[in-house]
Amino acid sequence: MDAFGKLTSKTFVLPDENIDTDQIIPARFLTTTSRDGLADGCFHDWRFDGSGKLTAHPLNDVDTSSYQVLIAGDNFGCGSSREHAPWALLAFGFRVVISTEIADIFRSNSLKNGLLPVTVSEELHQQLMEHAGEEVTVDLEEMTIRHGNHVSSFEIEPFARQCLLAGKDSLDVLIDAIPQIEEYEAQRA
Repeated sequence: MDAFGKLTSKTFVLPDENIDTDQIIPARFLTTTSRDGLADGCFHDWRFDGSGKLTAHPLNDVDTSSYQVLIAGDNFGCGSSREHAPWALLAFGFRVVISTEIADIFRSNSLKNGLLPVTVSEELHQQLMEHAGEEVTVDLEEMTIRHGNHVSSFEIEPFARQCLLAGKDSLDVLIDAIPQIEEYEAQRA
């Protein structure tokens, strides 16, 4: 996965609450174990009508090279566990999801796949919701969000932070430790 250190981007606001993983990517797109092509499935039923034509949903007007931070309503990513949801968001172009509450399984899947989920206070969330399109800087090294003249901190599980900063998943970290594991095992033999 790509390393994540610091990102400066405009924000795209989805104020809806309780966006579940089936809305992020409908179940019919889960027939693949590849991440390729999942951008089209991202919020598919919001972005396309029944005949496959684009709707007027604002997501269809997003230039994701400029809008990589999603400000989502409360309880984002609830519902079923599916790694395809963070894969689809990443394929669509988002690197960060900020909300007041992010479902635990979705957060875990996101961290393991390179999408940074950030939980913030209701006050900060409201500020970000009211300033859609504002440029923010999310700094994982410092664990801060900078917007305008405001700087706010956020928390993240230390091992997940280490993996994101290095651009490695937990298996990569384990593989990197093979020499130390072999040395340890040799001492015990």
